[in-house]
Amino acid sequence: MRLSEFIVVEVDRIVDEWEQFARVITPDENLDRITLRDHASSILLAAARDMNTAQTAQEQAAKAMGDGPEKTPSLDQAAASHGELRHNVGFDLVQMTSEFRHLRACVIRLWVNSLQAPDLAYFQDMIRFNEAIDEALAESTAAYAEQVNHSRDIFLAILGHDLRAPLQAVSMSTELLQRKVNLEGDALACLHHIQRGTRHMSVMVADLLELVRSRLGKSLPIEPGPMDMADAAHEAIAQACAGNPECDPMLNISGDTRGNWDAGRIAQLLQNLIGNALQHGTNQRDVTVNLIGEPDTVSLTVHNFGVPIPEDALSTIFDPLVRTASEELGQPSTSLGLGLFIVKEVVTAHRGTIEVSSNEVEGTLFTVVLPRKA
Repeated sequence: MRLSEFIVVEVDRIVDEWEQFARVITPDENLDRITLRDHASSILLAAARDMNTAQTAQEQAAKAMGDGPEKTPSLDQAAASHGELRHNVGFDLVQMTSEFRHLRACVIRLWVNSLQAPDLAYFQDMIRFNEAIDEALAESTAAYAEQVNHSRDIFLAILGHDLRAPLQAVSMSTELLQRKVNLEGDALACLHHIQRGTRHMSVMVADLLELVRSRLGKSLPIEPGPMDMADAAHEAIAQACAGNPECDPMLNISGDTRGNWDAGRIAQLLQNLIGNALQHGTNQRDVTVNLIGEPDTVSLTVHNFGVPIPEDALSTIFDPLVRTASEELGQPSTSLGLGLFIVKEVVTAHRGTIEVSSNEVEGTLFTVVLPRKA
């Protein structure tokens, strides 16, 4: 039996061995059978189809150097998806690539053991099969590496963005202290050290954000725990006002605002929404934050009056690196448009929803609804 035929006939048997090997190397002992088997069957069947496609000696030589015939779409798609999913469930790059080494050895071993009268054509079969596995491995590795880069970039972007709020609070506090208290000697020198350090850190944060300007990734990890949204809102408002003494947001609370969320991520959400309202509102004292406890959810709204968000921008306002027209025209901003992107990521990670409406008469309103248990 030719190798391509053997793969089609014995695909379930081969995938069973793939699953057993994946279970040995998996970093998560609780992964189910479907996750462990992943795209193994699709990769094998696509490889078999590719082996049955005619290929000249020149094309084979070119493929060996990474050139030549076009790739196999179904093989590449399955392999790329496999690389992404293995990253998402915690496999490292060595563990993922070892799966392909085992797959190659497993198929060849089972096939050779089934042969009774080897033929010269069988050597060509092995060459074609190895080509297909090498192509799948390359695509899986590339997709895995891209996921690693995405995860790194989103971490760096959020880190850089969120460092700005405490830095602004430190900067404003030192300026107020210098204006209202007569400092001399060592005390004044310490204040100047703080100011210089803050400016230096701000430059580094700006450089960090520039580094990830064109590269961002996806989902945020969360660690839910019992907390009160009202406490988090009070803290977020206090931090916003520490860096901006003119602001005085109104906080209205009704119902039970306790739930099971990631306190750090909820703080990010609140700080970014409140900071966005203060930044874009015409009057910093007209920002209103409402918390409403429902039986199964807690709703958060943040409202401000100001220049409305253009209707054509509403669909992209949560995208990373998107800036509004007012920001492009020079209005002070948090630079890269990461704030609302972070908000959306936090809401998604908690299985919640977020909506925005904006017009000149009613102002801009962000509405977040989170289930009590993330």
